[in-house]
Amino acid sequence: MSSFQNPSSKSRPFPLCTQMHILVTLNDRNYLVLRSSVMGILSSYNHVPCTLSAPTGAKKSNSLNTVQVANGSEPHLKSRTMSGMASKTSTTSVQKRIAHMPSLQSVSLNRPVIPTEFGAKVPTNIRQRYLNLFIDECLKFCPSPQEAYDKALSEEKVAYERSSSKNIYLNVAVNTLKKLRSLGPGSVQCVNKNSNRKVVSHEAVLGGKLATKTSFTLNRSGNLRAEDLTGAALYRRLKDYILTEDQLKENGYPLPHPEKPGRAVVFTTEEKKTTDSSCRICCRCGTEYLVSPTGNCIRKEECCHHWGRLRRQRVAGGWETQYSCCSGAVGSVGCQVAKQHVQDGRKDNLEGFVKTFEKLPSTDGYPGIYALDCEMCYTKQGLELTRITVINSDLKVVYDTFVKPDNKVVDYNTRFSGVTEEDLQNACITLRDVQAVLLNMFSSDTILIGHSLESDLFALKLIHTTVVDTSVVFPHRLGLPYKRALRTLMADYLKRIIQDNVEGHDSSEDASSCMELMIWKIKEDSKVKR
Repeated sequence: MSSFQNPSSKSRPFPLCTQMHILVTLNDRNYLVLRSSVMGILSSYNHVPCTLSAPTGAKKSNSLNTVQVANGSEPHLKSRTMSGMASKTSTTSVQKRIAHMPSLQSVSLNRPVIPTEFGAKVPTNIRQRYLNLFIDECLKFCPSPQEAYDKALSEEKVAYERSSSKNIYLNVAVNTLKKLRSLGPGSVQCVNKNSNRKVVSHEAVLGGKLATKTSFTLNRSGNLRAEDLTGAALYRRLKDYILTEDQLKENGYPLPHPEKPGRAVVFTTEEKKTTDSSCRICCRCGTEYLVSPTGNCIRKEECCHHWGRLRRQRVAGGWETQYSCCSGAVGSVGCQVAKQHVQDGRKDNLEGFVKTFEKLPSTDGYPGIYALDCEMCYTKQGLELTRITVINSDLKVVYDTFVKPDNKVVDYNTRFSGVTEEDLQNACITLRDVQAVLLNMFSSDTILIGHSLESDLFALKLIHTTVVDTSVVFPHRLGLPYKRALRTLMADYLKRIIQDNVEGHDSSEDASSCMELMIWKIKEDSKVKR
């Protein structure tokens, strides 16, 4: 590099339009370059004394940008210039971009996966979603990820086994998620336990300092007090839900025969398909079978049936009707095998019914409120009573007993009744004994609460018209003959799971559930009427 020259010193014209350009002579050749590029060129050569001249036409205000460097002259300016060159000519090497590589120690990769199961009662993607939510909550309080995975898996498995459909699984999963969140470090219980601050009620905040010196009351017209849902007050509110005469007929309740005392009449009785008195139709599989005059099956045949109900489920392209027990289609082979065919028979024999009668008002001032539930088994003549449970409005059991059937038992129906052969071995109470107790306990004005209560009244051979039926208060969206199951109502409205015991239903649990549902209904309706 020889020198920097002013463009005017050369005879060869160069187009120089701005003071940002500078003429550089390298190896006897002239280059017109930007001033900012000169520093990069200088960095590749040995620095020699040179003179930097401003281009022609440069203004005086830019004289500071023109620096003259000579041998031994102005060392301070030289050092400043060289340091400036070094700072401007320093280059930073850009590291080559590398794509993200997932770590093998990532927690999400080790999470367990729900195996796909064909025809499952709950879709796999829904189970996996809630399993991931369970894992997220368990990781907050479990000491190790593996323990969190194990706990989440066990909780999801319990929720799946307790559910017979997707809707019930969703309710159970939500309750499980709430439970796991309450165990975390950031839950309300933990915050209140670790905090030393004094808890102040909402009323105290509204009242301020005068709340401790002034007596006042809060008017809460929308919320029912506890005393409004007991005794005579509860009876008055339940009268709004008593079934009318048309509803009793429509739902097939037994009503007194107008001409024959002790006989009941049903307005929704289905016509018999067969006229042969020895031919019966199995109420489980629909097969016709022959019986002897005593009611015994003439030919021994196994009963292959579906114990679940038919349910419509949305599938790709429309709706599909399946059994809730095994997701089998209509007309498919049954998933349960019994020893023989059975019949209902309760509406075939309408003799021997008793009717509640009027009584004088009791000391409590109201005729009483009870919820009842019955369990039945199959005998040679059809379904007969094996257990009855009655509870009062305080959810206390007032009457509970096993009942000995009048005919020989052919199927204890333990899956639904929960009654086994051992339970009835020492039973000596008969249907007539139960009727005597109930007639003494009830009057014609007593409110009886139950779910599909007409079924229980047929088993009891009892005629009573002051009833509240939860299957009517909470109707099915498709209307009759469809009815919502009691366990579905409890899961949807009270967020509780019932009838999840593999040993069968509990009549006291079912009766209490009906009473709780009606109390909840009264509270909700009072909010709307406010």
